[in-house]
Amino acid sequence: MSDELDIYDPVLFGDDRSEGLVAVGFNEGADADKITLFSREKDKTVSAEASFRPFILVESGYIKDCPQVYDVKKLDGNGRLKECVSFANWKDVVSAKTWLSRETGFSPSAPGAPYLFINDPVQQYLMLSGKTLFKGMEFESLKRLQVDIECTTAEGYEFCNADRKEDSIIAIALADQSGWVEVLSGTDMDEKKLLTRFVEIVAERDPDVIEGHNIFNFDLPYIAKRAKMHKVKLAIGRDKSVPKVRPSRFSAGERTISYKRYDVFGRHIVDTLFMLQVYDISHRSLNGFGLKDAAIHFGLAAKGRTYIDGAEIANEFRKNPEKVIKYAGDDVTETRSLSALLSRSYFIQASMLPYTYQNVAVRGNATKINMLMIREYLRKGKAIPKPGESREFAGGYTDLFETGVIENVHHCDVRSLYPSLMLTRGLGPSSDELGVFLEMLESLRDFRLKAKRKMIDSGTDVERNYYDALQTAFKVLINSFYGYLGFTHGNFNDFGSAEQVTAEGRDLLSGMIKWLENRGAMPIEIDTDGVYYVPPEGGPAAAKAMADRQKAGETEKFRKEFQEWLPDGIDIEFDGEYESMYSYKMKNYALLNYDGSVVIKGGALKSRGLEPFQRDFLVELIELKLKRKNEEIPALRARYEKAIQDREFPIEKLAKTVTLQDAPSTYSAKRETGKTPRRAAYELALLSEREYRAGDQISYYVTGEKKNVVVHESSKLVSEWSKGERDENVSYYIGKLAALCKKFGLKDEPFASAQGELF
Repeated sequence: MSDELDIYDPVLFGDDRSEGLVAVGFNEGADADKITLFSREKDKTVSAEASFRPFILVESGYIKDCPQVYDVKKLDGNGRLKECVSFANWKDVVSAKTWLSRETGFSPSAPGAPYLFINDPVQQYLMLSGKTLFKGMEFESLKRLQVDIECTTAEGYEFCNADRKEDSIIAIALADQSGWVEVLSGTDMDEKKLLTRFVEIVAERDPDVIEGHNIFNFDLPYIAKRAKMHKVKLAIGRDKSVPKVRPSRFSAGERTISYKRYDVFGRHIVDTLFMLQVYDISHRSLNGFGLKDAAIHFGLAAKGRTYIDGAEIANEFRKNPEKVIKYAGDDVTETRSLSALLSRSYFIQASMLPYTYQNVAVRGNATKINMLMIREYLRKGKAIPKPGESREFAGGYTDLFETGVIENVHHCDVRSLYPSLMLTRGLGPSSDELGVFLEMLESLRDFRLKAKRKMIDSGTDVERNYYDALQTAFKVLINSFYGYLGFTHGNFNDFGSAEQVTAEGRDLLSGMIKWLENRGAMPIEIDTDGVYYVPPEGGPAAAKAMADRQKAGETEKFRKEFQEWLPDGIDIEFDGEYESMYSYKMKNYALLNYDGSVVIKGGALKSRGLEPFQRDFLVELIELKLKRKNEEIPALRARYEKAIQDREFPIEKLAKTVTLQDAPSTYSAKRETGKTPRRAAYELALLSEREYRAGDQISYYVTGEKKNVVVHESSKLVSEWSKGERDENVSYYIGKLAALCKKFGLKDEPFASAQGELF
């Protein structure tokens, strides 16, 4: 197999080899049959127009009475969608889609619809043309502008809201990939001038992408509302247009985020908060999704970095504005570093997929594979199948064999288990008559191996980063091919094949567990494709002897025999050795590395539903357990109980912060109809004289003296708390700590006998 990487493979990268395309724009209000292409030529960004005929894919005969003028291209093959119907402009294709919906009784997204309409003109153009973004480019050549704003908050409120006239932007921090940083300060100009200068800088720097942390749900909506209030035209498009805004949703695993989508002509908007959510799905190692938490987690926080509590920014700005300006500059610098770390894979994916960079960052992997399949079928003039009917089937093999603290733990992982089974067993969609699915999967696997070798052999950081991003992008897609088989909206889905893949996987993993046990190893947990186990030599004494050559030789012999036992095409990777592991329950565990660092995974061990003091206690408790310092646990508990009893904790450690998903009036209406229970945050919002809206955050704590209280009747806003007259409910919070201790098997003490709600 040659090590040369063909980034022009038409199946993966589209069949147009044009390089340097950085953005594609479409303006429905102008020539609705034209697409604007923005390309990089040396250091300049140039634009050109291209003709565009939008299309709908339909079953034979359904379009014949359509009143719009159209052309039909017949597609060969067994797929139901045999006609690619093109129109003169976007207005006509939308009218035809509306007519089809009315005539057939099916909306475009309804199961069984006899047509397929892609409601994105740029995506349609990229699919038909075979063009993709960023071919022939390095990530470093992408022009990226980072944005972060700081705002004042009206007295009595904890968080700023753009609809309140008293709130305002006091700083706009900007940075780009070159290292440039500039903070527009409210001490030098009023809010209107801040916004005007922001628009000017966007035009001057002419970025391909605008980045921010929570930019969709905070920075851009705030900027847009304040610009409208001051009659400042937010002309940040490459054609001087204002952003188009519509509600949208983003999903990452079990999490779904509603957000305001901003589309800027000729540019992309990327939210590092979304990227962080996707990262956490596979790693489950983040303590929070805030920028500061992420910067600390990834080691991006600079020494001497300025920190200010969000609720104190307004007061700090009045007393020491320069500190706030420095804080804003540090925020935007961390955003730049975080994006550079997380977005390289998306940059590479954009060179493959018929999507804008912005859409690559928010689309699910199954949807991406579906579009690659459809693009290739259209390129070859083949009919597209309709999605198969969904059904339930047994999933992967997960099991927990041991709990508690276990020493000398190793981890092995079957490399791309399901993709490997699909390739070795030939398990692809039955409707894929061209065999594109397995061809793409095999190409991606080969590409990834080549990219990894290139990464290892790289002579420069730029080259190494490029190939690392390349192999990571391939890995992400490779591991999504199985999920595509069971994707309800996938045109080539196949639930039968998906079921067969998981069955083969369960058989293989069950055999692995038996092999380990027969060799004297002790399995701890298996989760779909990875196993934690204690090797045959076992025990803490063996852990201390790992440096011994004879032991190392036995370990290597054991691993070699394990690999040789596996079927051809299935490879195992031994990717972790740990001093100890705290196995709590399935998918919830903590690992102690030999350097003393601790990794905690699983919602039960780091639930964001806990008050901050509980999360802090849990981290310390787990570390003591891992290090076999159980004798220190009573003192840890006593320290936390004393801090609560003596009212030593800042109120923020005891408080819960909730983002209002509904307006308080909407909540009230639901509550009256019995559709929702009473909730403390909303009840406080309703009782407040201040006007709270959806999107506002409320921090509250529990008052009173008894440990058992009705929370929504005994809560107060943190803003109402007085340091001189502390009234937090000591018994309630000690009860919360006691309940947490009970969950983790600690004996109850008389001082902490209260039981309360844990999660």
